[in-house]
Amino acid sequence: MKIGYIRISTEEQNTARQEVLMQELEVEQVFIDKMSGKNTNRPELKRMMSFVREGDVVIVESISRFARNTRDLLELIEQLNEKNVVFISKKEAIDTNTPTGKFMLTVFGAVAELEREYILQRQQEGIAIAKQQGKYLGRKPIELPDGYERVISLWRNGEITAVEAASKLGLKMRTFYRKFKK
Repeated sequence: MKIGYIRISTEEQNTARQEVLMQELEVEQVFIDKMSGKNTNRPELKRMMSFVREGDVVIVESISRFARNTRDLLELIEQLNEKNVVFISKKEAIDTNTPTGKFMLTVFGAVAELEREYILQRQQEGIAIAKQQGKYLGRKPIELPDGYERVISLWRNGEITAVEAASKLGLKMRTFYRKFKK
């Protein structure tokens, strides 16, 4: 069975390009994650890894969609190999059915990891420069509505739940508890 894995980093990004590729390749089952690939803790990736069986072929648009560091990539490939599942990355023309494909997978995995490290390094350098110039001030403080003290008092006295208090203040639960620990 041909199984496709698609990943985009954010909800705002579009999976269409990867989905078209999967249709062209006549992929029978597709798993889609809309989150960072910084680690393998992705629900659809986990589902796919549990779903695959001997003789299946996992197809991705590029290895960067599958894993963002060499260690994760090689671990995922090893898990697929243990199940006798072939891995194919279209962009890099990698096919783990061949010795060359296995070698190239390792090389491209290292390059993808290096690029991710460069991106993070450039981001940190940019933030440091912006801070020096006074342009980066961090997240803006949360503005609470007038009368928030009354809502907090009601909550602390047990007259309303934390969920109700957070809702009245327009806060997410995590933010509410962080700001108003008992």
